[in-house]
Amino acid sequence: MAVTTDTRPGARAQIRYARMSAVKARAVLDQVRGESVGRAEEILRFSERGPSDVVGQCLASAVANAAHNEELDPDELYVSACFADEGPTLKRWRPRARGRATRINKRTCHITVVVSRWSEEELEKQRARQESRGGRVRSASEARRRRVARSRGEDEAEPEVEEPQPAPDEDTDGGDEAAPADAEAAQKAPAKKKAPAKKTSKKTAKKTTKKTTKKAPKKVAKKATKKKSTGDS
Repeated sequence: MAVTTDTRPGARAQIRYARMSAVKARAVLDQVRGESVGRAEEILRFSERGPSDVVGQCLASAVANAAHNEELDPDELYVSACFADEGPTLKRWRPRARGRATRINKRTCHITVVVSRWSEEELEKQRARQESRGGRVRSASEARRRRVARSRGEDEAEPEVEEPQPAPDEDTDGGDEAAPADAEAAQKAPAKKKAPAKKTSKKTAKKTTKKTTKKAPKKVAKKATKKKSTGDS
């Protein structure tokens, strides 16, 4: 006898009359079908598709139903079935040119998510896989609890390590004797030779004098304007 989606064992949750098309919802449901609950939550959290938020709410409701009604461990659940059925279509109209109107179809759908418990063989394989990786088997709820506690600062503070302080300088009797010894060593050291000065040719000297000496601006003599005599001379 074939197992249909209505008779499949496990906890389920359904969202009816979701304001989206069934085609868009099925594209997201195909990504989480057959995945564990933790992996499915990660996929939906980082998905860029619009229906991922609604599907995430439906998945969280199904996991809560399994934990509350059937007393199942959420870490041992996986998405055994998920599907979207078409709902009623809301018809709206938009006015167009020449007195015409075009129809707008606003689709709806019914989203269903079913979660079931892994088989004992599959659970043993998962535990062996985690142990082979060298890490301690830790449930997702425990890991989440540790992350929250770490972010809130509830973990025990690490003991502060005091940095060693440098010892104070001690005055010694030989300090005065070291000064003349350094002076004698400086006198014995050969003096550094000075680098010879670069010779400048006559051409470069002329160029530098031309650049440094700027021409004084010429004074423009203003022409005196004679006033025209008006009236009697």
